[in-house]
Parts: sequence; C-alpha cells; structure tokens
Amino acid sequence: QVQLVESGGGSVQAGGSLTLSCAFSGDTYRSYSMGWFRQAPGKEREGIAGVDNYGIANYANSVKGRFSLFRDNTKNTLYLRMNNLEPDDTAMYYCAAATGRLVLRLLLQHDAYNYWGQGTQVTVSS
Repeated sequence: QVQLVESGGGSVQAGGSLTLSCAFSGDTYRSYSMGWFRQAPGKEREGIAGVDNYGIANYANSVKGRFSLFRDNTKNTLYLRMNNLEPDDTAMYYCAAATGRLVLRLLLQHDAYNYWGQGTQVTVSS
C-alpha cells in the first residue's frame, strides 16, 4: 500500500521560503507521477505542481517562477521549494501519487491521482 508523508510546513513572513518534502513508501517510486496540491479554507483544492515518472514537470501559473519541484528517486522523496511566498499561498499542502505516467495537463488535476498524504500547513503572514 502506497503511503505518502509530508513535512516541512510552517509559518513564514511574506517573501520568505520553505521546502516541503513528501516521503513515498509501499511501491516502486520511480513508477509513479507525483504532484503537490493545496487547499485554503473555503476554496477548492488546487493543483500547483506535478512531475511525471520521467521527470517532466508542470506548474500552475500562480506559482510558476516561484516554486520548483525536485524528485529524488534515490530517496523516494519529492520536494517542493517555495520562494518569495505570499499571503495567498497560505493553505494546507498535499502530496499525491498516480500510477504510471501522467500527461502534462493531468499532472495538475486532483482526480488523476490515486494516493494522498495527510497534508502539511503553510501559513504566510504579511
């Protein structure tokens, strides 16, 4: 059974940086596409970044140029580096995994993913 455990969330001031981690276990990590989603109170879950099992990534316009993904296939871990954080980035952040290779468009769609972590909270103050 695939398990995903997020870490690295916290509280920062606007303009600050955080790096989120997602530890994958239970199957062959390199066979999965991976993604990061976030959900703020009262809002729908938003796909912000995803990477297929070949390392091809896609980003939402809201984070492009500020956030970057790195998947370490030796540590079965997905990282999300978040720079220049804004108050609108405040949300619960979730890691997700999908079996096989997702096309670019599907990397940001939550219904394309099979497995989800419990989330880690990011709070950005102005």
